[in-house]
Amino acid sequence: MWRNTADTYGLVAVLLHWLIAAVVVGLFALGLWMVELTYYDTWYRRAPELHKGIGVMLLLTLLLRLGWRLVNPRPRPEPGQSALEQRIARLTHRLLYLLPLLVMTSGYLISTADGRPLDVFGLFSVPATLTGLPSQADLAGDVHLVLAIALVTLAAVHALAALKHHFIDRDATLLRMLGRQPAPPASEAAVPAVTPARFHLPGGTHSAGLTQVSFDSRLRQRKPAMTTKRLGLLSSAGACRCAGPRRAR
Repeated sequence: MWRNTADTYGLVAVLLHWLIAAVVVGLFALGLWMVELTYYDTWYRRAPELHKGIGVMLLLTLLLRLGWRLVNPRPRPEPGQSALEQRIARLTHRLLYLLPLLVMTSGYLISTADGRPLDVFGLFSVPATLTGLPSQADLAGDVHLVLAIALVTLAAVHALAALKHHFIDRDATLLRMLGRQPAPPASEAAVPAVTPARFHLPGGTHSAGLTQVSFDSRLRQRKPAMTTKRLGLLSSAGACRCAGPRRAR
């Protein structure tokens, strides 16, 4: 299913979630690696171009995910989660949206500090809107690094919390983010149907345990007739016994 349900996330939300997570980690590793390159290194210019271009595409993907979330409500919280856990989860999710936006904004200020537009793989350019600030590139670079570290750290804590829910709490938090339908609780699991035993009585076939009321009713209905029949038999027998001796005389 493409859309979210009350119990799990849809395919679109799952794909966007894991795509953004993978790109964030990849860009962080690329950024740490490229700042150590020397001027004569082959990747000295190519690596920053990749970093900037992928960063802009990530921003567009994040905006798409935010729009999808607005028109597609989140699944309900897992049963058993406390109010504190739910508040922490909401705060964490908001930070996981806010921090990437701040990281990419600071990266944009680094790339456009000299007034040149930001080229994205030759497909389009992002114009420079804020330039000429004192030490703009250096200050934005420091902020960019601190925010990136904070984002990756929060993402790691978020991943550990998901593993804790899966292996310790034994709930469906991680399964839902993988797009899998959580299993119903044991109390709601379907009970296999048991075929009742059947037996034969005059007037039809009956199922044991399911027609007790009907069976008792039939007995009550037949009891007066059986009693009358029995009394008739007893009266006939008594008449025979009385007539016997008279005939002998």
